[in-house]
Amino acid sequence: MWSFFARDPIKDFAYEILPDTQEKSGIWTLHRGKRKTNGEPVSVFVYEVAQGTEQQTQLAKAAFKRMKTLRHPNILAYVDGLETEKSLYLVTEQVIPLAIHLKAQAEKGGAGELEISWGLHQIVKALSFLVNDCHLLHNNLGMWAVFVDRAGEWKLGALDHVAPEQGDPSGVSLPAPKAVYPDMEKYDPPEMSNSSGEKWAGEVWRLGCLIWEVFNGPLPRTSSLRSLGKIPKALVPHYCELVGANPRARPNPARFLQNCRTPEGFLSNSFVESNLFLEEIQIKDPAEKQQFFQDLSENLDSFPEDFCKHKVLPQLLTAFEFGNAGAVVLTPLFKVGKFLSAEEYQQKIIPVIVKMFSSTDRAMRIRLLQQMEQFIQYLNEAAVNSQIFPHVVHGFTDTNPAIREQTVKSMLLLAPKLNEANLNQELMRHFARLQARDEQGPIRCNTTVCLGKIASYLNAGTRQRVLISAFSRATKDPFPASRSAGVLGFAATHNYYGITEIAARILPTLCALTVDPDKSVRDQTFKAIKSFLSKLETVSEDPNMLAEVEKDVGSCAQPAGASSSWAGWAVTGMSSLTSKLIRNTPGTEGGPAAEGSGPANATSPTSATDSASAPGRVYQFNVGRTSSSVAVKKQSSDWSSSGWDADDSWSNEKEGQGQSSAGEEGWGNDWADEETDTLVNKSLPLPEGVRLTSEYNWDSSGTAKGAIQNDLFASVSQRNTASTAVSTVRTVRGLSKAELSKKKREERRKELEAKRAERKAAKGPLKLGARKLD
Repeated sequence: MWSFFARDPIKDFAYEILPDTQEKSGIWTLHRGKRKTNGEPVSVFVYEVAQGTEQQTQLAKAAFKRMKTLRHPNILAYVDGLETEKSLYLVTEQVIPLAIHLKAQAEKGGAGELEISWGLHQIVKALSFLVNDCHLLHNNLGMWAVFVDRAGEWKLGALDHVAPEQGDPSGVSLPAPKAVYPDMEKYDPPEMSNSSGEKWAGEVWRLGCLIWEVFNGPLPRTSSLRSLGKIPKALVPHYCELVGANPRARPNPARFLQNCRTPEGFLSNSFVESNLFLEEIQIKDPAEKQQFFQDLSENLDSFPEDFCKHKVLPQLLTAFEFGNAGAVVLTPLFKVGKFLSAEEYQQKIIPVIVKMFSSTDRAMRIRLLQQMEQFIQYLNEAAVNSQIFPHVVHGFTDTNPAIREQTVKSMLLLAPKLNEANLNQELMRHFARLQARDEQGPIRCNTTVCLGKIASYLNAGTRQRVLISAFSRATKDPFPASRSAGVLGFAATHNYYGITEIAARILPTLCALTVDPDKSVRDQTFKAIKSFLSKLETVSEDPNMLAEVEKDVGSCAQPAGASSSWAGWAVTGMSSLTSKLIRNTPGTEGGPAAEGSGPANATSPTSATDSASAPGRVYQFNVGRTSSSVAVKKQSSDWSSSGWDADDSWSNEKEGQGQSSAGEEGWGNDWADEETDTLVNKSLPLPEGVRLTSEYNWDSSGTAKGAIQNDLFASVSQRNTASTAVSTVRTVRGLSKAELSKKKREERRKELEAKRAERKAAKGPLKLGARKLD
């Protein structure tokens, strides 16, 4: 009656047995299972009492007891267990039998010697632990007693026949393996069990049988041990010691391990060394850890995939989280990441990467930026905008040019994932500052290139406000590659400009570059001009094509991948040039730039000025100057909202600095003043310039008229006629002042002479006590 109300212990068991697969392992049946609470995978060994004999039940219960009490890294780990009247349940870490593992590896091309060497090292170490530390004999060593976990680690199991060296003190003896399985007799050593050899003689004999089967397959008979088969040459001498006829000559497991670890030995290789280091990494010095992780990157390519995923990766994550390893773990971490699925990468590596971006270590930051391509696809937009981008933008203002350059390049990967505010406002503000103020020409060049590449992700308003002014600024850059990048930027984003902008703003800017000192810039300019002219001709011939030509002008941001690979030479090719400039002449950019531009650059004032400029020099625009063009006013106001304001323009502080003339401070809109120039030229007087002097307001700089005239005289020096007029006016004004000052000097001299004469006449003979008269 009470049995009716009794609860079934199997239902309360914390683990669930999966019914899909099962493998026979001696007297046990191996099942895959999982923990009911969190789904953690495990292996469950099940023994059914009703299906076994009394001897087998005795062995199962003995193994159940041994598994609970024996703990060693190389022995199958006990997790939980359940013993009922009907069955025994033994829960361990997730493993598969060695025979199945080797068969699966053979289908992939065979298990490598590195993997087998480490596996044998683990089994010998476990056997040495039993024999030397616990004074126990396994008595059942073979292929069936070895299991492999997810990381490819070999574990010693099948503890059914484990017994003390001197016999069980209780007097209960377990049956020998051949008593339960008659075909196991071929694994017994040739000597009698009561021989005078060492206690471990039988254990190392079976170890030799295991080595033979690992390389050659199942052992058909005992005599087959004489045939070496595929056993590696480095292992042959030590193998022969294991299966020697004299039991006293067989080495202890610990000595066998030591012999195989000698230089050029089978167990002396990078894989075994790396595993041994990882087992003791917690007690290693920081310098040793740093060196190990540096060497690990080179060795990972030859290591098994499962080992990298389940053993190396956790150690790398732990080393970064708690070991203060720093940037040295990044390279091996990303190498191991290639073996993970998207879900595993998101779960294990992405949280660590997000944390790494907040690091102040420069080496960490630059390596993250350099290797961003390997993990960008796993980052979601929320994490990029809230946790990564705020830290990345600090690289734009870093004092190290290499970090600034890598930060710019990283925007090619981050731009598709940035939100409206970060992309169209924050990023544009940093790009404007870099393009105008960075002292490294290649970084300014890459900023222009990057802007052109991410233009498709910008909204229509930002494109209209930014692109023309940014590329126009680039065309005035003293660095030839930057000017070429500006031209290529116009060409690559041609579909975002209306025909009015092309005719009024872009083509005049490009035409100025047709006489650029650098031939490569001129070549790119002519190609771009032809492209824009063909577009204007198309609309001129057929006005109905206007809508088709301008269809992308107001289009929304394009999805990721829409940007073409234009100017890729600048992003990739400029990298080596930048590093050369930084390494050879940090803070300046003259030498390589001048060499690359050829002899023509020798006569270029812009190149000469930029070469001599000091690091960090800021070329500022006089914001207070009144513009002579409404278009210039409108452009400046548009750019001020996004950071591409007048303070960042490529204008000069004084004339002759080699940047841009006063008339060019409108960022490409100075050609809008041609009509004003014409009117002023018509009003120029005769060479004597009398009327010009009376009409021109020399002291006014706040009115529009004064600004126009001032702009005229800042740029009119190239015109011979106007130059003559200006010089005449200045000469006339200069002579008047000279005559006036000369006249005043003469009057003053005469006055002084008269006073001296009066004093001399008034003087007489001086008498004692008389007061001196003035």
